[in-house]
Amino acid sequence: MTEVVLYDYPLSSASYRVRIALNLAGVPYRAVGVNLLDGSQRAPAHLARNPQGFVPALDIDGLRLTQSLAIVEYLDETRGLGLLPADPEQRAKVRALAYSLAVDVHPVCNVSVAAYATGGVDPERTEWMRHFIEPGLAAFEALLSGFDDADYACGPRPGLADICLMPQLFNADRWGADYAACTRINTVKSACAAHPAFAEAHPNAVA
Repeated sequence: MTEVVLYDYPLSSASYRVRIALNLAGVPYRAVGVNLLDGSQRAPAHLARNPQGFVPALDIDGLRLTQSLAIVEYLDETRGLGLLPADPEQRAKVRALAYSLAVDVHPVCNVSVAAYATGGVDPERTEWMRHFIEPGLAAFEALLSGFDDADYACGPRPGLADICLMPQLFNADRWGADYAACTRINTVKSACAAHPAFAEAHPNAVA
């Protein structure tokens, strides 16, 4: 079997999502670090892997894949993870929940974006992060009301929304964002934190 290689940075939310999905799929992989702090993502070798200069990139099944959500859905479709419901209406709702963080909150809270907007200094940088993370999580909490109460965001097993939520909560904690009033989110957080696939993907576990 061809070795699976993940080009990774531990603190990257996008890489974190893919690590969770790989763990859920039971796919062993070798991580190759791309240090976003020293500019390694802009080196010719990495730009050859991903012309955007982002992580993650994943070598799997004879393919090189980029973009975390595309990778996660590829793993779902090829490894039968059940991350999305079969019903088209429910599938759209789960995607909307997941994308509310991965598409709307995460990009503006990317460290490079925040650094450009604030000069990379505090308290401006921290205020920037909290300004976007806190209402984003409040909206996610409100959207959760459209799903039955369960251990995970959309049911009794982890799904796409959980994979997007946990990296965002790591960032929320990192920047001191307040989501204490988000009771459903905190229930989901506890369930995910106890799941080995999530625990083994946590930045502290792979750094």
